[in-house]
Amino acid sequence: MMLDRSIIESCALQLLAAEQEVREVTRITDAHPQIDVNAAYDIQECLRGMKQAAGIRIVGMKMGLTSKPKMQQMGVDTPIFGFLGADNAVNDGAVVDTARLIHPKVEAEIAFVMREDLTGPGCDVAKVMAATDYVVPAIELIDSRYENFRFDLPSVIADNTSAARYVLGSRPTAVQGLDLETLGVVMEKNGQVVEVGAGAAVLGNPAEAVAMLVNMLAERGQALPAGSVVLSGAITAAVAVAAGDNVLVRADGMGTTAMRFV
Repeated sequence: MMLDRSIIESCALQLLAAEQEVREVTRITDAHPQIDVNAAYDIQECLRGMKQAAGIRIVGMKMGLTSKPKMQQMGVDTPIFGFLGADNAVNDGAVVDTARLIHPKVEAEIAFVMREDLTGPGCDVAKVMAATDYVVPAIELIDSRYENFRFDLPSVIADNTSAARYVLGSRPTAVQGLDLETLGVVMEKNGQVVEVGAGAAVLGNPAEAVAMLVNMLAERGQALPAGSVVLSGAITAAVAVAAGDNVLVRADGMGTTAMRFV
């Protein structure tokens, strides 16, 4: 059943205002229990359109729920995706203002930057590797707009999968020759190791997450354009951050990336 356009737009406006005004809202399915996954992506697209209309450039995409434990926790068998706006980007090592966030958490990821367009269905790891310009370590800062980080699957999809900020490493690395499955990643917070993981935590291979993204986009008549940044999914658990924290992520053979919080 198609969701009424007025509901799609009102939900998108509510979530946009929550982000802009830095305030929590109740999950949208409390008021509209008929919202399913497809309708949630319609709301996300509407939110994306509102940001673009305000002059915000879309720079890429992100994957969420790419680990089996997270999928089991949410009761799903497929990851979810969101978009990255230029307003989400932070320079390597730059300062993030926690006053502009509700309950921020950080995750370590591998980011892909695409040299060529990718279209589905039928995208696979080999096609992703061939179309990738380079990879870099990344930190994704997630910040659900929902009260107490409480949401269901449609609600988090509509909320652009909790996208808030991200930072990319400044040393591009060719993907050829990297073993993305065994690639080790370490997250430090204030100089202490808080999380470690390997690329295999993301669907067995982070490139598999990118391929899945392309095939999921194809189901909605969309493609992944050349130049896109793709956050492939969390290699580590999410770690809460607050003013005064410094976070650094190190990936084997790929260098580091960092963000500071005030």
